[in-house]
Amino acid sequence: MRATVIHGPNDIRVEEVPDAAVRNPTDAVVRVLLACICGSDLWAYRGVAQRQPGQRIGHEFLGVVEEVGAEVGTVRAGDLVVAPFVWSDGVCDFCREGLHTSCPHGGFWGSPGSDGGQGEAVRVPYADGTLVRLPAEAAGDERLLTALLALSDVLATGHHAALAARVRPGATVAVVGDGAVGLCGVLAARRLGAERIIALGRHTARTDIARSFGATDVVAERGDAAVDAVRELTRGQGAHAVLEAVGTEESMRTAISIARDGGAVGYVGVPHGGSAGVDIGQMFNRNVAVGGGVAPARAYLPELLADVLAGTVDPSPVFDRTVTLDEVPDGYRAMDDRSALKVRITF
Repeated sequence: MRATVIHGPNDIRVEEVPDAAVRNPTDAVVRVLLACICGSDLWAYRGVAQRQPGQRIGHEFLGVVEEVGAEVGTVRAGDLVVAPFVWSDGVCDFCREGLHTSCPHGGFWGSPGSDGGQGEAVRVPYADGTLVRLPAEAAGDERLLTALLALSDVLATGHHAALAARVRPGATVAVVGDGAVGLCGVLAARRLGAERIIALGRHTARTDIARSFGATDVVAERGDAAVDAVRELTRGQGAHAVLEAVGTEESMRTAISIARDGGAVGYVGVPHGGSAGVDIGQMFNRNVAVGGGVAPARAYLPELLADVLAGTVDPSPVFDRTVTLDEVPDGYRAMDDRSALKVRITF
């Protein structure tokens, strides 16, 4: 089969790799229908995150089950399914507590020895604990299928940020970052009843999506200027909840500084560049809470799936470019130079 592999910075290739196959009785093989490129994939593409030459890449996909192991009971061949970006056994203490990303038997797609999501098929370990069935009729609805793809990562991650930031009905929320996760954070904040949502971003095409998702205000400034702008919009008080979806020192400083005293920051941006600039003293003095981390997407999938199927949440606009598997290297270049927000891959 063919799959995307990374050989080094700016070196993404589509190559022949061993076919995905059932190895263990709890495995399933999924033929991929849709996949996508994540902003976090760019850190490997840029050389910030290290990868082994020839390692698979990609962690967001949905498709059709082709084969299952003897012990798999919740899915069968022919089922349309979506996979969260981490596989998990579904039965350990952490999974039962809703923290599937800490499952001792879990792992990330594309890690050494596993299939990546940007390929023709994927071996799914612990299929019963990982895969979520989708309505078969969704396969014939391109917009719905694209929206369902967002459940694998970005919509669940935006939701995780909103929960960590304690978004509640009537709250004022600020979202730092205008990438796909930040935009899905706007959706999540609206879904949870936020009254005012301030999107921090400077790319008009992206902030237009933010407004369509429920943002009431847009702040284009960065750094201290962004802090001043948010403070001005909130009578000097700041936001009850701040969603941080970038992962840099500057974005975390901004997030903490624009939080209202007694507010909370939910951070889901993959950290890069250190954290020396985070002001613990400011957090202490103003009672600003910080939470977040890797989103346990599998825990959130059932409730988010219900809303996507009902049409009350539609994240599909974050996908603004579509490529074939052969064109995946072009997709990486487009996201790297910011000419694309989020690239969808068709098979």
